[in-house]
Amino acid sequence: MKKQIIVIHGGDTFDTYEDYMEFLKDREIDFEEYRTSKIGWKKTLGGELGSEYEVITPTMPNKMNAQYAEWKIWFEKFIPHLEPEIMLLGHSLGGTFLAKYLSEDCFPKTIRATFLIAPAFDAVDADYSMGDFIVPESFDLFAKQGGRIFLYGSTDDPVVPPADLGKFSAKLPEATVRRFTDRGHFNQESFPELVEDIRDL
Repeated sequence: MKKQIIVIHGGDTFDTYEDYMEFLKDREIDFEEYRTSKIGWKKTLGGELGSEYEVITPTMPNKMNAQYAEWKIWFEKFIPHLEPEIMLLGHSLGGTFLAKYLSEDCFPKTIRATFLIAPAFDAVDADYSMGDFIVPESFDLFAKQGGRIFLYGSTDDPVVPPADLGKFSAKLPEATVRRFTDRGHFNQESFPELVEDIRDL
């Protein structure tokens, strides 16, 4: 039986539809990024880990204007197809989603480990909205069912304030924390430290 990892990508949220429309009008695109189809670590993770792992990467609904209720419905469609023991990994808003979901809902499978990479904790000192992805006050259920929890953050992250890593670690004192100074928002092509953490489980 392969070791399964489900990877939840990031996205953007807005308080109102008008805010979303303004974002679309004002956002500048990096055309070279679209032209070259840059491949990041989420796409290569399965190959890096090898044949004993199965990496599942669902495309969450409308990541440019994400709604928690929609992501929850879609995420839960994958649960019946998962092995009895799995690993969960969330990047950016995907990490926030997993933190909220696992703090509010009982997960019906055994979670071997949860990896949160550059998750947003709140919108304090940030120029983005959390929409309805606000994490709850208590992480007790998350700590109980999340398996080994790993937190990753970088002091040069231009999206999520570095203080958010400390907020998560304060709520999850048993978590393994990986702090970097040069990873930005973790959009690099490879992520060897994550691969090593997964293999070491």
